[in-house]
Amino acid sequence: MSKQPVHIAARGDLDDCRVPLVSEPLNAGQAERLAPSFKALGDPVRLRLLSLIASHAGGEVCVCDLTDAFDLTAPTISHHLKVLKETGLVTAERRGTWVYYRARAEALGLLSAVLAVPQPAVLQESNA
Repeated sequence: MSKQPVHIAARGDLDDCRVPLVSEPLNAGQAERLAPSFKALGDPVRLRLLSLIASHAGGEVCVCDLTDAFDLTAPTISHHLKVLKETGLVTAERRGTWVYYRARAEALGLLSAVLAVPQPAVLQESNA
């Protein structure tokens, strides 16, 4: 991930990005707005962190429970969590000395919608 600051798109800025890639091609603006999220998930640590957060019982997890899952320093884990937060994939809430993370369902839904393959297209491909 580059050291350049990530500019988070407002929710309304991504409304036109909910079209599956197999339905129609993205325009340059849509690709520019979606790329930071996909780029963030291109790192195995961040992808795993998001998976741990999203699948955790209750839908949220304390940072203290995330650090033990990796052979990385706490500052490195914090950096990866910061990237996920800056791209809008997770939210964070401080409670006392700990920070709790929660996956943003709307962000995951958007990425899922972009990558979705409508059922008829899957059937056509498997019959070919």
